[in-house]
Amino acid sequence: MNRQDFKNIALMRLKEVEVLLNNRQYSGAYYLSGYVIECALKACIARKTRKFDFPDKKTVLDSYTHDLQKLVTAAQLDNDFKVQRNNPDFYSRWLRVKEWTEESRYQKHSKSKALEMYEAIKDPNHGVLQWLQQHW
Repeated sequence: MNRQDFKNIALMRLKEVEVLLNNRQYSGAYYLSGYVIECALKACIARKTRKFDFPDKKTVLDSYTHDLQKLVTAAQLDNDFKVQRNNPDFYSRWLRVKEWTEESRYQKHSKSKALEMYEAIKDPNHGVLQWLQQHW
């Protein structure tokens, strides 16, 4: 997997989320929405890796997680995140997104929760994906 693979997968999963929402499959849409952000964050991490450099062990280990907040740190986006957090439009969306866990696959999610998650990642002005695309 490389940076472009993660970017492509994030965008592919976003299209799949839209298909699921259009077909009223809200639990699946919610679950895949989290993977959109996870893959986008992993693309950001991959961008930080220099060709032919051997990454430090901590970064490698911290990258193999589904915890979105830990991935923000592994992607070295903490400082920019602190700036973004001051924007209430962005931060309210982030709070929705960070609730996601890989365990979401075992839970039922309502239409409203799935749509809120989708809006939180997709909003063109303050969405979490919009922010990450500036760094991937």
